[in-house]
Amino acid sequence: MKTLILHFLLLSLFTLAPVCVAEDPREAALRTADDARIAAMKTPAREKLAAILSDELHYAHSNGVLDTKSSFIESLTSGRLKYRDYAHEERKFTFPAPSIALMSGRTRINVANETGIVEATLLYLSVWREEQGQWRFLAWQSCRLPPPTPAAK
Repeated sequence: MKTLILHFLLLSLFTLAPVCVAEDPREAALRTADDARIAAMKTPAREKLAAILSDELHYAHSNGVLDTKSSFIESLTSGRLKYRDYAHEERKFTFPAPSIALMSGRTRINVANETGIVEATLLYLSVWREEQGQWRFLAWQSCRLPPPTPAAK
């Protein structure tokens, strides 16, 4: 009977172990920082963007346009670039070095710009860097996925 109870307890421990694994606190902080970045891009305020974006920002849009921190903030606050919707379909974080985080994934955007409305699904890689104890958005590179092809009948 004792052996049966011991086996049951061990089985329960190994079955529940993945549920008990806590999220890396860096990942939780980065999710919060990235959510704040997206909110600041959708409702742009210069001071919020300045606090989230690294002074060395390198933002390569999916159309090839390259922005610095100042040009990106200007595009957003002037209304030349308006993120109407921004929804992550996938977002993963890895930590290749101390104070550096890579965020990769897939997102759907709806953006108004000088040429019209852009709706796209993007694959992206971005870099976050811890600067003076705060995660700041350092780099973005994305590519637009082609629209899905209609299913053959």
